[in-house]
Amino acid sequence: MRRRVLVERETCETCGDMDSNLAAGDVGALSKPSFPYSNWGALVALLGVFLALGTGVVLGIPAIVIDHPKSGEDLSTWADAFVQLATAVGFLMVPMLIAAQRGASSFREVLSRLGVRRFKPSSLKWMAVAIGAYLFFSVAYTIAIGEPHQEDIADKLGAIPIQVFLIVIAAPVSEEVCFRGMLFGGLRERWPRIVAALISGAIFGGLHATTGISAVPPLIFFGFTLALLYEKTGSILPGILLHVLNNSIALLGQ
Repeated sequence: MRRRVLVERETCETCGDMDSNLAAGDVGALSKPSFPYSNWGALVALLGVFLALGTGVVLGIPAIVIDHPKSGEDLSTWADAFVQLATAVGFLMVPMLIAAQRGASSFREVLSRLGVRRFKPSSLKWMAVAIGAYLFFSVAYTIAIGEPHQEDIADKLGAIPIQVFLIVIAAPVSEEVCFRGMLFGGLRERWPRIVAALISGAIFGGLHATTGISAVPPLIFFGFTLALLYEKTGSILPGILLHVLNNSIALLGQ
């Protein structure tokens, strides 16, 4: 009886500590959400891409109406630049609205849900791997198929500072938020990593077909690589940096 009383007393005294330790563990687990950070699902992610495209078109209509080019003529420089900016705004605005509608209560949380997060120094090695894989594919594609050709849109955008802003800054940031943060994140909720990366890469590359069909396969692989980089690093910022580098080289080449 004496031993049993002592055992029961010790159990009662330690029970509270055990409960608090278990509770603390749960809180810690909840404070570090696992990848993907999205909560809108694959269908909303797919619809979001087309909604973003449509938003860009609608925002660009005023420039087309004001410029009013004649049949067969191209838009003027300022109108082309405005349409390009409108497209970037659509790619940014729609993903942010989706994240906000799905419970993100602050601008910081909206960005976090879309993958705009700090990344560790170890991410640099995965960035190097992504660059190596993309270069290898590009060289192999050029040898097997030929050099890809993409329409030079830089001269249509006006002065060099405007070209740099739209091609090197606005396009990489908005496209990574839309195609990696929103699209790949949403697809990843439903499908395995490779499948989600392939779908997001195919949509990303396919939408560039209007600037040159031969450049689509390398762009699909580029989008595929950036999606895997996003999951590996937990942030779209490394992908934005590589996208900026890629567009900078392309702009210099043009």
